[in-house]
Amino acid sequence: MANHTHSKKAVRQIEKRTAINKNRMSRIRTFIRGVEELILAKKPVEAAEAFKSAQKELLRGVTKGLLHKNMASRKISRLAHAIKALNA
Repeated sequence: MANHTHSKKAVRQIEKRTAINKNRMSRIRTFIRGVEELILAKKPVEAAEAFKSAQKELLRGVTKGLLHKNMASRKISRLAHAIKALNA
């Protein structure tokens, strides 16, 4: 356990930031799961709508420093490809 006041403050800040990051990641995963379930249910129109909001959340995760930009781009690309395959 930290003994110095600045160390104790750092611990408090880390705990607060960790809680925020967990919440954001959970939100992102929920949006992605929603799109994937609609793709499996073969509902292209609903999946496309859900994809727009999921894409926004993924990119927001990048700006907040939760996700690497290439990882988010890869996920967006794969979801878009799956939705496009439903329409074909």
